Amino acid sequence: MASPPTLPISSQSNASAGAASQSQPPIATPAFRAFISRMSSSLRLTFAQRRPWTEMVDRSSMSRPDTLAEAYSRIRKNFSYFRVNYLTLIAFALAVSLFTHPFSLLVLFGLLASWSFLYLFRPSDQPLVLFGRTFADRETLGMLVVLTVFVIFLTSVGSLLISALMVGLAIVCAHGAFRVPEDLFLDDQEPNSTGFLSFLGGAAASAAAPAVARV
Repeated sequence: MASPPTLPISSQSNASAGAASQSQPPIATPAFRAFISRMSSSLRLTFAQRRPWTEMVDRSSMSRPDTLAEAYSRIRKNFSYFRVNYLTLIAFALAVSLFTHPFSLLVLFGLLASWSFLYLFRPSDQPLVLFGRTFADRETLGMLVVLTVFVIFLTSVGSLLISALMVGLAIVCAHGAFRVPEDLFLDDQEPNSTGFLSFLGGAAASAAAPAVARV
């Protein structure tokens, strides 16, 4: 008996394999992983410089300043010493404000996802295609900037963030003005003052590297 004819499926399988190999992820995975790794390591380094909270709220070191100049001097010295603690308080105020307003949290999350997937970590050789139209990198950047300005300044999200920042800064200034800094060792703070700056600079540099390559 003659053997049954074979179906020509090799070309179809090869075509599907080629299409799968040509498809790219919507986000540049190596750049995104490098950013997350850099940010996590910078955060660990920054929080390692956090002062004990018991030292920060020591009631025996609290007193009312006599003059505005003394209050300003205390705030400046205490911020140099409790820098990470103060930034943690401000971040906590922002987090509480956002979690009590879920809609604003979702809007900010969507804005961050738009920047990440559409521009910052998108592969440079993969153009953005929406509704059958290909957008250049400058057009994508312009749309994201307009969207960010609209979300921050023309919606309730901006007022929510500003109010949370004001509350956090008020708490920081109140503590800094009433905390007597005479018992703080401020001389050894200069070498460690780059912790938070390195966190901001390192995270920003990792996020901006793919974007700079397009401009």
